[in-house]
Amino acid sequence: MLRWLIVVFLILIVFSGLQPWLQKLGFGRLPGDFRFRLFRREWFLPITSTLLLSMLASLVAKWL
Repeated sequence: MLRWLIVVFLILIVFSGLQPWLQKLGFGRLPGDFRFRLFRREWFLPITSTLLLSMLASLVAKWL
């Protein structure tokens, strides 16, 4: 369980870093992707985009 939490945390960090590039592709604007301001900082939780990319990676892994 702890391993999955670490993986999800790392994925969120990667998405935050790649956010400008992924927004050009349409990710980050899907329903279920949350963006809010807290403590004078903008936070981004790409829940739907993460699920979509996870399913895509799963399909690619099954195909290979």
